Amino acid sequence: MQLHISPSMRSITISSSKVAARHISYRTLFHTILILAFLLPFVFILTALVTLEGANKCSSIDCLGRRLGPRLLGRVDDSERLARDFYKILNEASTQAIPDGLKLPDSFNHLVSDTKNNHYDPKTFALVLRAMMEKFERDIRETKFAELTNKHFAASSIPKGIHCLSLRLTDEYSSNAHARRQLPSPERLPLLSDNAHHHFILSTDNILAASVVVSSAVQSSSNPERIVFHIITDKKTYAGMHSWFALNSVDPAIVEVRGVHQFDWLTRENVPVLEALESHNGLMNYYHGSHIAGANLSETTPRRFASKLQSRSPKYISLLNHLRIYIPELFPNLDKVVFLDDDVVVQRDLAPLWDIDLGGKVNGAVETCRGEDASVMSKRLRNYFNFSHPHIAKHLNPEECAWAYGMNVFDLKAWRKTNIRETYHSWLRENLKSNLTMWKLGTLPPALIAFKGHVHIIDSSWHMLGLGYQSQTNVESIRKAAVIHYNGQSKPWLEIGFEHLRPFWTKYVNYSNDFIKNCHILE
Repeated sequence: MQLHISPSMRSITISSSKVAARHISYRTLFHTILILAFLLPFVFILTALVTLEGANKCSSIDCLGRRLGPRLLGRVDDSERLARDFYKILNEASTQAIPDGLKLPDSFNHLVSDTKNNHYDPKTFALVLRAMMEKFERDIRETKFAELTNKHFAASSIPKGIHCLSLRLTDEYSSNAHARRQLPSPERLPLLSDNAHHHFILSTDNILAASVVVSSAVQSSSNPERIVFHIITDKKTYAGMHSWFALNSVDPAIVEVRGVHQFDWLTRENVPVLEALESHNGLMNYYHGSHIAGANLSETTPRRFASKLQSRSPKYISLLNHLRIYIPELFPNLDKVVFLDDDVVVQRDLAPLWDIDLGGKVNGAVETCRGEDASVMSKRLRNYFNFSHPHIAKHLNPEECAWAYGMNVFDLKAWRKTNIRETYHSWLRENLKSNLTMWKLGTLPPALIAFKGHVHIIDSSWHMLGLGYQSQTNVESIRKAAVIHYNGQSKPWLEIGFEHLRPFWTKYVNYSNDFIKNCHILE
C-alpha cells in the first residue's frame, strides 16, 4: 500500500497493487476525525455506566458487546425483564381478593417452606405474602390499642404505696396530736395574707406529689423564708395532707393546708356550673363508662385514640381541677400568686416571677406553639377544639397559639376587674348543652377562651412541658428549666413513668421518712 499526497496538498491518494487508487480529500478526513471526536466520549461514558451498574463484571470486549448491544438496540436484559414481571405480579396481587380460608404461615421461614412443598406459583406466593403482612398489621394495631387502654387505666389508678401513705397519715391525724397541730403556727398566721411574701397555690389530693412540689420549691429558693404555700385538697385527703406537713416541717417556709369544705365562698350558689358537672348524665357516662364501647378502632389512629382516652380521665370533672378559676375569690387578700400543678418539680428560684411586669394582663404563661420539641410545643387552638362546631368556628381562630396550665403567674388585682370566671362558666354550659362536642379535654379549653386577651407570654425557660408523654425529651434542656412538668399519663410516681426522667422527681422524695418506707413507695 502506498500513500501519495498531491502537490497542491488538497488530497491524499491511497493505492495498492490489488486495489484501485482512492482519493480522500482533507475535508472528508477532517469531518471524519471531528465526528469520531464527538462519538468516542459518549461511547466511553456509556461503556462505563454499563460496567458499573451491571450485576456481572465485564472484563472482555465480548461481554461488553453482549451487554451494550441490547441497550443500543432498545432491548432489555433478563434481570430487567424479571423485575418488570415481578412488579406486575405484585400489582395484580394488591388488587385481587384474598381467597377465603387461605391458610397463612406463622413466619417468613414457614412461608419459604410452604412455597417449596406446595410449589406455589409467583401469583400465589404474592397473595400469601400480602395476606400475612395484612394480618401482622392488624395484630400490631390491636396490640397498640390494647396497650393504650391498659396505660389509661394504669394512669387513672392510685398506686398501692400512695394509697397506703394517705391511709396511714389519716390514721396518724386521729391518734397523734402533733399531726393535728395548727398550720402555720398562730404567730405566723398574718403572713398568709402578707403580699410581701411569695404565695404559691397548689390544688391536689396526692400527698406524695404535694410533698415533692413543696420540697423542690423550698430547696431551690434563695429566700425560702419568703415562701408561703397554700395547699387545697378534698375532704377525704385533708387529714392525711395536714398530717404530712405537720410532721414534716419545711421551715423557714410556711405551709397552709385547707380542705375544699373549709371555704365558705365555695358554695353551689356561687359556682352553679359545678353542680351541673357532677350531675350531668352525659358526663358521668363519658368519664366513668366504657372507654371502648362505640369506638370504631378501624377508623381511628392510635394517637387519636390515646387523646380520647386521656380526655376521659375522671380528674377533668373534679372540683380540685376547676378550683384555679376561683383563686381571686378564695384568696381575697392576695395580689399576686403563682399556681403550680401537682405533677411539677421546681428546679430554680421562682422569686423573679413576682418581678415580671404582666403589663396589666392577668395570666403570665408559657406559650406552647413554638419550640424545639415539635410534639410538645406545637399546640394551637385546633388541637383542643372541634372547629366543625359552628359556635367554635365563629368565635375562635384555629391557628391561634395556645398556652400552658401548670405554672402560671396570676395578677389577682387585675383578674378581679374582669369577667373571666363568668366567661368560663358560660362556655362550660355551652359545651354541656352540646353534649361535649365542642371540646373534651378538661379545664384548659374553657380557660383558653376565658383568658383570651388576658395572657402575658413569659420566657419558655420558666416552664418545660411534656415529661409525662414525651420520652425523647432532651435531658440537658430539662436541667436548665426552672419548672419541669410531667403532664401526660406517665407520671413519675407511676410504674409507667419514664425511667430516665423519673430521677428529676424522685430526688425530692424523702425515702428516709418512716411513712414512705413503711408504704414501700416506688421500691
